[in-house]
Amino acid sequence: MKNSTIQKVTLEDIAQLQKIGRQTFSETFSGDNSEEDMTQYLDEHFSTEKLTNELNNKNSEFYFAVLDGAIIGYLKLNFGESQTELKDTKAVEIERIYVPKEFHGQSVGQLLYEKAIQVAKQKEADYVWLGVWEENKRALSFYTKNGFIAFDKHIFVLGNDPQTDIMMKLQLK
Repeated sequence: MKNSTIQKVTLEDIAQLQKIGRQTFSETFSGDNSEEDMTQYLDEHFSTEKLTNELNNKNSEFYFAVLDGAIIGYLKLNFGESQTELKDTKAVEIERIYVPKEFHGQSVGQLLYEKAIQVAKQKEADYVWLGVWEENKRALSFYTKNGFIAFDKHIFVLGNDPQTDIMMKLQLK
């Protein structure tokens, strides 16, 4: 998106990270999940304590997409031991790319994705990987379009509901 920038998220940005994290996760998944499971997940994963720990973790990085001072999306990357599954030192995990619905179709996700690939190359990763809920057709299409290939599945628990994620990877080397 023209005139938008990418900036690294710091501890001073925690309130904005919490806000966009909760908003975008709710917009993406609340229609397909119970209110109880959503509330439990949001409370656990977007608490100030959890986000503070993640922001202080040298093996995780968050980035905001910003347009005219407003946050219009965010990205979370994990390296080494912070990866949720593979923990491969030669890989980077894209744990989250989320964009509010009002900015869908405006290339914000692509901008954040390109930042993820740039960081992965700077870290000399052999590949980038991620997990996408099998029902999230929009995200599956986005990553397939960008060259990712499904290689496995894993269980992602939302509240008390185990769900299947498709694990996908993109070879960089």
